[in-house]
Amino acid sequence: MSYRNAIDLLTIAARAASARGVSLAEIEETLERNYRTAQRVIDALGRLYPELERLKDEETGCARWRLPRTALAPLLVPTADELAALVLAEESLAVNGGVDHVQALRSLHAKILALIPDERGRRIETDEEVLLLALGHATRPGPRPVSREAVDLAISEALKGGSQLRIRYRGWHDEASRERTVSPHGLLLGTRRYLVAVDMDKVDGTVRHYRVDGIDEATVLPAMAVRTEAFDLEAHAMTGFGSYQDGGGVRDVVWRFAPQAVRWAEGFSFHPTQTMEHEPDGSLIVRFRAAGLLEMCWHLYMWGDAVEVVAPVELATMTAGHRRGDFPALP
Repeated sequence: MSYRNAIDLLTIAARAASARGVSLAEIEETLERNYRTAQRVIDALGRLYPELERLKDEETGCARWRLPRTALAPLLVPTADELAALVLAEESLAVNGGVDHVQALRSLHAKILALIPDERGRRIETDEEVLLLALGHATRPGPRPVSREAVDLAISEALKGGSQLRIRYRGWHDEASRERTVSPHGLLLGTRRYLVAVDMDKVDGTVRHYRVDGIDEATVLPAMAVRTEAFDLEAHAMTGFGSYQDGGGVRDVVWRFAPQAVRWAEGFSFHPTQTMEHEPDGSLIVRFRAAGLLEMCWHLYMWGDAVEVVAPVELATMTAGHRRGDFPALP
């Protein structure tokens, strides 16, 4: 089939999917072709879509052809780029205070995802997630580790294609990088980016974090990635305070913000599980459950002496002696 004929067929398929369908005369007019060509287009459309119906126009008595809209659904599936742009529009409106429009866009986003066929929907959602992560990283202000384009592209391709990766990785305590074969599960963003993956050479199947800036080389392998059963990236991310999760496991965390800092603390989402309680003296208690005490220390330092660690004891010990009251501003 020629490029022109393919365009003609898709054009008529879209017309046939309308409520009234399409007639031979309308095909002639739309394509600026003759009657015989219109007949060939209908024949081709019927071979491509067996569900094509022939109806009788009650007003004119002429034949019309109608195509169920569901038949065209695969052709109307949005791209990952389009869905990512929709999410970015939501975030932009949220920053600018357009609450009603944000809710409308989120509702539209959910409806679009619901209409996508299951198999293609899962693939597109994966692509969309990777694109949003990449865009979020590219637009993030402030200092960040230098990225390697070849490594970033390999990670993106492996995540989108569900493939294993061969990486040369140097951990915090490694004197030199060494080769690993991993099954990627996602990316975590923060002060540093971390590849969430399972090391295929280890029998425990534990999901591990690999600093992206610690990956010297990355190669996409033909083997399919082995996913940890029931793994959920969002739920996994919620177990930590940030992208870096040191040992020690999940803890009950309690912080007390001084009255002069409450206005700013109330505007923060420290963790998805957080709760806030106002004390009689005007201070604010923030509670949540998370791992990653070291990254909590990095964040708490910015608040100077305007925050006190109530729990856990280990975190209070780590921050003792580092609280200061001469910062001219709070985060």
